[in-house]
Amino acid sequence: MGKLLSEFVGTFMLVSAVCGAALFTACSPGNGAGIIGVSLAVGMTVLAMAYAVGYVSGGRFNLAVTIGLWAGGKFETKDIPSYIGAQVAGGACAALVFYLIASGKSDMVLGNFASNGYGSQSPGKFSLGSVFLIEVVITALFLIVIIGATSAKAPAGFAPIAIGLALAVFHLMAMPVSNASLNPARSTATAIFGGGTALA
Repeated sequence: MGKLLSEFVGTFMLVSAVCGAALFTACSPGNGAGIIGVSLAVGMTVLAMAYAVGYVSGGRFNLAVTIGLWAGGKFETKDIPSYIGAQVAGGACAALVFYLIASGKSDMVLGNFASNGYGSQSPGKFSLGSVFLIEVVITALFLIVIIGATSAKAPAGFAPIAIGLALAVFHLMAMPVSNASLNPARSTATAIFGGGTALA
C-alpha cells in the first residue's frame, strides 16, 4: 500500500503542476507561467517528488514509465495493474481538484483543460501524425534518461535531477505540438474534464 500511495501522491503532484501552471496560464494571458514556466513546474515537481517519495515506490508517476521499465526488465509484471491504477487515480483526483478550483471563477474559460490533442486541439494546430510522432520520440528519450540515470553505474543520488531536467526540456519541445504529456495517466486525467473532444 505504501508503494501505491507513493505513486498516487506523485502522480497527483505531477498533474497538479500541469493543471496549476498550464490551465491558469491559458486563462490569464500575460499573467501566467507561459511555456517555460509550465515546463519548469512539471520538471521540478517530478524532481521533488522523486526525492520525497521515490524511495518508496521507485517514483514512476507515469504509466508509460511503468510499462517501459517493465519492457526493459526492471519492473515486475504482477505490479503493473496496481501501479497503473494508482497513477490514473492520482492524476484524476488532481484534475478534479483543479476543476473545482477553476469553477470558482465566474468568468473562467476551461477550454480543453490542458488536455493533449491534435488539429484544433493542438496549440500549434499540428496533425495527429505530428502529435503521435513527438509523443513517441520524447517518451522513448525520457525512458532512456530514466534507465540511464538510475543505473548502478550512474552517480548515486542524482537521478531525480537528470529526470526532472529532462522532463522540463521535453515539455519545452512538445507543448506547442501536443500540449506535452509523455504520460497516459496525465493525458487521461485532464481529458476527463476536457470534454468529448479531449476524451476522443
